[in-house]
Amino acid sequence: MFFDVIGWIGMVLMLVDYMLLSTNKIDNGILYQVLNLVAALFMAIGLFPKNAWFSFTLQVIWGIIAILAVIKLKRKNK
Repeated sequence: MFFDVIGWIGMVLMLVDYMLLSTNKIDNGILYQVLNLVAALFMAIGLFPKNAWFSFTLQVIWGIIAILAVIKLKRKNK
C-alpha cells in the first residue's frame, strides 16, 4: 500500500508538472526539473517492489536527465 501511494503521488506530480509547463505557468527551469526529479523518484519507488523493470528503468533515466538538467541550469545561472 505504501509503495502504491508513493507511486500515485509521483504520477500526479509528473502530470501536474507537465500541465504547468504546457500552459506556460512555469518555464523549463530548475523548478520544472526538480519536480520531474521528485516525480520520477516517487514513481521508481512505487514500481520497484512490483518488478516492473522497464518502467522502473524509465523513471531512473528520467531522474538522471532531470539531475543533469538542474546541474546545467545552475551552471548557466552563475
